Amino acid sequence: MQTQTSRRSCAVLAAWVLVLAQPREAKAENDLSYHYEEYREAGRITVRSQGAQAEQDLGTDMRVKIGGVIDSIAGATPTGEPAPAGSDQVILSHLSDLRRAWNAEVSKQLPRVNVALGFSRSVEHDYASNGWSINTLTDFNQKNTTVLLGVAGTDDNVEVFFKPAWLRKVSNDVIAGVTQLIDPRTSVTADLTWGRETGFLNDQYKLVEKDIQILPGIFLPETFAENRPNERTKVVAFLSVNRAFPGAKGALEASYRFYHDTYGISAHTLDLAWFQQLSDRVVLRLSVRPYQQDAAGFYHYRLNDTPLIPTRFPNPQGPFYSSDGRLSALRSLDCGLKAVWTAAAWLQLGAEVSRYTQRGTDGVIPQSAYYRATVTSASARLSW
Repeated sequence: MQTQTSRRSCAVLAAWVLVLAQPREAKAENDLSYHYEEYREAGRITVRSQGAQAEQDLGTDMRVKIGGVIDSIAGATPTGEPAPAGSDQVILSHLSDLRRAWNAEVSKQLPRVNVALGFSRSVEHDYASNGWSINTLTDFNQKNTTVLLGVAGTDDNVEVFFKPAWLRKVSNDVIAGVTQLIDPRTSVTADLTWGRETGFLNDQYKLVEKDIQILPGIFLPETFAENRPNERTKVVAFLSVNRAFPGAKGALEASYRFYHDTYGISAHTLDLAWFQQLSDRVVLRLSVRPYQQDAAGFYHYRLNDTPLIPTRFPNPQGPFYSSDGRLSALRSLDCGLKAVWTAAAWLQLGAEVSRYTQRGTDGVIPQSAYYRATVTSASARLSW
């Protein structure tokens, strides 16, 4: 039997029964959860995040979720400028910030359709975001088939240093998907997402460098703000398979994600997770996530190798250029181990550690432009 408020009821049936260590009833539990996470790069950025969420039934057919997050960030990050001559260390800048965010969702169960309305807001000193979503889950075939239809959007404001001013960024996404229960142990999910962003899409702190002639035969390096197109369209295809293996007291969750956008980036993500029940109260989750992407069409490590002449300020008419390593050709690997302990019927505790590594694949960009990080987290959930 599927839970009526789950995002992918069938898809997580096999795996999350083990994660919770005990079968859940068809009616969702009310709960209060807390989550702490630390993301620490080697010698660079550290992000500490604390979040809490409460879920409560309102009668027999409505449910509300309210959550909040506080993130603190401090450390050094690449600016986009290339490494100085004779060095393979890209230029770094130091930053610190605090982000506060909250979200809320109200869902109502109709005879065959669950409708969920969501809202969110996130605020930093130089960035403010408002988001909304509407999702429907419709059951067919005696609840063995679930169809997802959803729309979402954000309306953001970004403070830029070169004006100074606040500029707008808007995004809209549409998703359609289906989850099919193949048998009591196996389910398959397929989703297709289309999205579009418009407005100021640059990272306001990323720079490019170009040698500019100031006198005949005399060139000096100058830095300019990056300039990306002011619109971006993306398509995402997602496929997952979940299979329980009762004899091994385990379950496998495998998914593949393909991404393509009008920047010219194509990306592939494979996500594999094994859930192993060690006892009636303890479950382990081992995961591995390899990722690979092509470079954006306007990415250049050094503008000196191109005929491009940067504009003094970003210009939506072009030319377009960026030296942000996140837009380069790269691959990454994320490996993690999570333990979940059901200490009591009303209390569940979790701890996780993962290692993330990223490398460039074009043979040009120094590896100092990329990231290596360790992520640790702890969580607690009270249910009633």
